[in-house]
Amino acid sequence: MSPRPLGFITARVLLAIQHRHRFGADIMDATGHGGGTVYKVLRRVEQRGLVEGRWEDPQLAEAERRPRRRFYRLTATGEAEIASALRRYQGLAGHTPGEIGPEHAT
Repeated sequence: MSPRPLGFITARVLLAIQHRHRFGADIMDATGHGGGTVYKVLRRVEQRGLVEGRWEDPQLAEAERRPRRRFYRLTATGEAEIASALRRYQGLAGHTPGEIGPEHAT
């Protein structure tokens, strides 16, 4: 059985990553969704192999006096899934980075 198609919120999270929003808080800003939603989606799409995550160097976070960030990038499978989602959710395609939040959903 193949995995079910991406939901609209998941597609927006992947689109944000495709538009170079690479870590949780940045993705939250781009989509307008809160941490509970975004981090749940990120865990799920990483488990499905749609994104790969890596932790930044802890010394960098310490030097900037903030928590470490986990950076995400789309895999080839994730790229294919977002392309499919863009065909399914036609209103998603016209959004630019920083404009893919819920207020722009169609």
